[in-house]
Amino acid sequence: MKHFYIFIAIGLLSIYSHSQESLSAKILDSLTQEPIPYATISINDNSGVISNANGDFLIYLNKKSGKKDSLKIRCLGYETKQFLAKNFKDSIVFLSTKAMELDEVLVSNKNYTPEEIIEKVQENLANNYDYNFIKRKLFYRASSFQNLIKSDVEVNESTIPEFNQQFIDSLIAAIPKNADDYTELLANSYGIPGKKDKQKIDIIKASHLYDKSAEMSFETYEEKLNTILKENVKRDSYFKIKSGLFGVKTDIDSTAFDYGEQKEEVEKTEAMLAEEKKKEAERKKDFANYRKSAIARLEHGSFIFEDSDLNFLEKQNRFEFKVEDYSFLNDEFVYKITFTPKRKEDFKGTIYVNTDDFAIVRIDYENVKVLNSFKLFGLSHTRNLKKGTLIYSKNEAEKYTLKYAEVEEGSQFGIKRPLTIIEKNKHVKGRRKQNELDTDIHFIMAIKEKSELVVFENEQITEVAFNDFKEKPEVKPVYLPKYDPEFWKGYNVIEPNQAIKDFKSLE
Repeated sequence: MKHFYIFIAIGLLSIYSHSQESLSAKILDSLTQEPIPYATISINDNSGVISNANGDFLIYLNKKSGKKDSLKIRCLGYETKQFLAKNFKDSIVFLSTKAMELDEVLVSNKNYTPEEIIEKVQENLANNYDYNFIKRKLFYRASSFQNLIKSDVEVNESTIPEFNQQFIDSLIAAIPKNADDYTELLANSYGIPGKKDKQKIDIIKASHLYDKSAEMSFETYEEKLNTILKENVKRDSYFKIKSGLFGVKTDIDSTAFDYGEQKEEVEKTEAMLAEEKKKEAERKKDFANYRKSAIARLEHGSFIFEDSDLNFLEKQNRFEFKVEDYSFLNDEFVYKITFTPKRKEDFKGTIYVNTDDFAIVRIDYENVKVLNSFKLFGLSHTRNLKKGTLIYSKNEAEKYTLKYAEVEEGSQFGIKRPLTIIEKNKHVKGRRKQNELDTDIHFIMAIKEKSELVVFENEQITEVAFNDFKEKPEVKPVYLPKYDPEFWKGYNVIEPNQAIKDFKSLE
């Protein structure tokens, strides 16, 4: 009987594998041989996938391909290519740039200035974009890269025998210098895109790929230090850390120095550190809610919202606009317009505007200066990078909705301050102070985060349907210590880059 069930399982698996036929290739520019990212690959003009930064794609068919099923590949500025799905065998697809005649470009009786085009973009925002309740099927990937670029600890004085410079150096050497972290999820989303308080999510599948032994966070550093203290000091003692760097643990009581007039500054840095620890706790405790909020923040960064960082529509007089060229997107003409700040604005970029309805169908942007910088009492934080791409396409209601988003952000976090560890003994009367270690620490960590979002399907829903949907509580991702090519088999997602494919935990 046992063998019978195994035979049935193998048979079902075989049927499933045939029903999950897939097509994959790399898309390259026919002239430059460079990869083409953000190309749309669809089957029979239905929902499809987006090629990644390396031009790679993998798309699954819902059923075994029929004689008339077609694979269509489209990208801004390139000729559309179409293949019969059953005959598609290519590992590389070359796209040619689409040439345009001048008389094709003159689609209206008036040659608009860049400023007039931008005015029309803003005038048509409400009509062009969908701000209603939508159900969407989406894939989201968050990648985080942390690099400890400076980790100096200088021992000034120590009366604790175990805590000498050699020990401190060994402690620093044990701290991971690099940590990569990848979170992926496939979900159905309900609500108004970009509105945090109007979002619900139903996670179909999720994974968390990272090395537990190399995790970098306030909590993990705290745990490592606590463990080292316990392992290296065997006396009946406990330790008080005076720096404000760590939070309260069982036998490590964190108390800041009495800095007199600088007490207010100490409290501010303590509050900032406490907020960072709170974010870490929320991320681990409520995965679905945390990621739902992250997706809403990603979408809310679009120019279609008045309070977005991309304020070139709201503050047009602060930017210089220039029509650089014309191009094709999905067989429609678009203006290619660059914008650069005249004054103290943060971003420059390129927008592609449909010549018929004046909708921005794509934007590529990046910051031109440091976005913000914080330095107070030995702690520093600088946001020095934010760049991204947003691509919109029409839905069944003939409104534009977000098809793809990619945002990359970079920052540096630094600590330069004294750190004192005081050994105390609970059984000694009086001051109880036994020994003390005085050090100066200087840490600098570079952090880069990348978010990717692709929407495969969307449909209009009512507010009643949104309110009636009930989220599943406490959804957890599957922990992956190394990349598993089988995890997303059968699901349409963004193809991982080589760094993800090569990832393997060291533990």
